Amino acid sequence: MAQAEIGIIGGSGLYSMPGFSNVHEERIETPFGDPSDAFVLGELEGRKVAFLARHGRGHRILPSELNFRANIYAMKSLGVSRILSVSAVGSLKEEHKPTDFVVPDQFIDRTFHRVSTFFGEGIVGHVAFGDPVCSTVARTAADACGTAGVIGKFGGTYVCMEGPQFSTKAESNLYRSWGADVIGMTNLQEAKLAREAEICYATVAMVTDYDCWHPNHDSVTIEQIVAVLHKNADNAAKVVKAAVAAVPAERTCGCVNAAQFAVLTQKDLIPEATREKVKLLFGKYLG
Repeated sequence: MAQAEIGIIGGSGLYSMPGFSNVHEERIETPFGDPSDAFVLGELEGRKVAFLARHGRGHRILPSELNFRANIYAMKSLGVSRILSVSAVGSLKEEHKPTDFVVPDQFIDRTFHRVSTFFGEGIVGHVAFGDPVCSTVARTAADACGTAGVIGKFGGTYVCMEGPQFSTKAESNLYRSWGADVIGMTNLQEAKLAREAEICYATVAMVTDYDCWHPNHDSVTIEQIVAVLHKNADNAAKVVKAAVAAVPAERTCGCVNAAQFAVLTQKDLIPEATREKVKLLFGKYLG
């Protein structure tokens, strides 16, 4: 029996999930290594939820060091069918102000050193990713912002950069010229892997500051950014709670069978070790 139906991934500033009941922790082992931390399992708004601190409690793991595969695989092993990911971002548009939330529906990949697929090691597969988030979860999250009294905007493009350094002004202005809305360091790999794992996924991007393109950027102090992080974390907890309560019980989106026709490798040529490694993910399609 599934231990959770909804997964919450907490980003910078959101290291725990207020309002949980019947809470216990569980460490999950995966064929892809260790997840970021122990999972906190419990109930929220009557739904079974699994919470994971993306960077580990105490914020110990760099974006480039995150084991995205282990995090998503562990969610799948717990029975999670939907993931709501919360992430701190910089704004690339004047209209997205600090403490605003954006629920992006597109991504641009500017990462260079990350593994973002479960395929490989003798099995080739390709999933569709034109629409990289689940529209049901994304719209539920955007509506939850209104319920929670938070300024939330549905739609927009999230630039996922490598980091850990922030952008140069030239890069920031380039992304603005592309029409991108926010910039962060973590969510694209999660979205790709969730799609392969047939898990519905959406991001709540919490704006902490304007990226370095903004003329007032240099006047922003660390104390101001920390204060915004705290306010965003409080608001995120309210939004997540409202979204968990509102997300439909049944899944009718294409995420459910996203990997159905993904595998191109002749089935009898897939190495047994690889077949076993991805059994949880693609076993029903491998015969």
